[in-house]
Amino acid sequence: MTAALRDAAGSNLRTILTRFTTTPMRGVLTGAATTAVVQSSSATTVMTVGFVGAGLLSMPQALGVLFGANIGTTATGWLVSILGFKLKLGNIAMALLLPAALADLLGRGAIARAGRVLAGLCLLLIGLDLMQSGAGDLTTHVTPDVLPSGGPLGLLAIVGLGAGITIVMQSSSAAMALSLVMLSAGAISLLQAAAIVIGMNIGTTFTAVLASTGGSVPMRQTALANLLFNIVTSVIAFPTLLLIRPFLEHMADNRDAMTALLVFHTGFNLMGTALFLPWTALFADWVARIMPDKKPDRLFILDRGILSDANTALLTAQSATALVAARLFSALASAMAERPDYRPLSAVGLCRDALEDLRGFLSEVSLSKERRTEMQVYSDLLHQIDHLSRLLERTTQTENIDKLLNDRLLRRPTLATGAALGQASGALAASGTVKRLERLGGIVHARRNRHRRAMLLGEHAGLFKLTEVFSHTDAMRWLDRVLHHAERVAHYHRSAAGGLPAADGSTAG
Repeated sequence: MTAALRDAAGSNLRTILTRFTTTPMRGVLTGAATTAVVQSSSATTVMTVGFVGAGLLSMPQALGVLFGANIGTTATGWLVSILGFKLKLGNIAMALLLPAALADLLGRGAIARAGRVLAGLCLLLIGLDLMQSGAGDLTTHVTPDVLPSGGPLGLLAIVGLGAGITIVMQSSSAAMALSLVMLSAGAISLLQAAAIVIGMNIGTTFTAVLASTGGSVPMRQTALANLLFNIVTSVIAFPTLLLIRPFLEHMADNRDAMTALLVFHTGFNLMGTALFLPWTALFADWVARIMPDKKPDRLFILDRGILSDANTALLTAQSATALVAARLFSALASAMAERPDYRPLSAVGLCRDALEDLRGFLSEVSLSKERRTEMQVYSDLLHQIDHLSRLLERTTQTENIDKLLNDRLLRRPTLATGAALGQASGALAASGTVKRLERLGGIVHARRNRHRRAMLLGEHAGLFKLTEVFSHTDAMRWLDRVLHHAERVAHYHRSAAGGLPAADGSTAG
């Protein structure tokens, strides 16, 4: 059900994550809404960590999303409680499972996704019925007296049990459903169920830790921050549980135990978010000091964990190509300036490894031929990588820049090219970038042909040596090709942005 919901949300989900996180508060709302939609805090967490690795989100932005994911995951408990326990839709779900499964198997596009969502929900409700039936028999062997209870140490042991169950299941939602079933069957007490829920908050961070393993430092920082946030929230929730125990028991007597448990779960997640939210920037700085980011030996690290979602993988690759293009364009702009600075060109070696990593990453993306938009984006990305690779080779030929800047007639178009590349490095997807580079390319191409003829005539007249003609011709060809590759990169980036949300969350036309 989660996979189908995430697929149905598609680019809208990625747009929300990358666009509506400009402030920590908006990030909290975005994280809560996203998790409630896809019914999985793990899915939101893994996607967020992947976006940090791709440079789509900064760590403070990601922290807001992760804070909100803790709130959003409480929606699953309420859904299970209302549909599975109060409305008891298990029998209806059994009747709906066949048409839902047929829609999934035989339908296409939105119909298939809707069928998958409905089939998943039906299986969830049927599973809850089976769990309730099994738990009823289980109470002859498992009772609240079997598990540790009473003192704080006993409850701490149950917190550890909740964390372990969530780590094994890799799903806090499944662990929550299990807790609700056992609570309703009387296999555990309300206090024990609350302790398990506290442990779940710690256990669910294990997914983010796994997702960040082998990733970039910002990814590991984000996973560490998520772990610390949940540990602190749980540490605060534990004594709070002991303090409000009479209130929860009173609610359980007047309403029901499940409602009391869900109120506690929602309440302490809201409390943890409210505590951390005002200090998000300071918390991010503190985590960065604990796990400092050394001088990068790679431009970015592509998270293989997001390959299961082809659309997200393509968006990540698009962002990565933009980073490479910005680095190359900016370095060339610095070299082709009034006061040339070749130092950025000496640091573009990172781009070579980055492009190689991009090729490997894209080779692992699996696309259906039915998804023509995604196939076109995939093709555009390959074209970008090809032209970026060729542009990278041009950056090693700095002797051509010297010749161009020292030539009275070619200096002006060279400086214009540097200015255009500098502007394009920060606005690759802008509508005017492609036209500007294309127009300048035409001017340089025409200037190249005229200058070449003038040089040849000058050589016949004895004004230039043949070696000078060849070196100037090579330099002009170099400038012509640099503009061509830059224009093609911008063109294909613009084309790909039409099929996927841009890095800032907008969708280019």
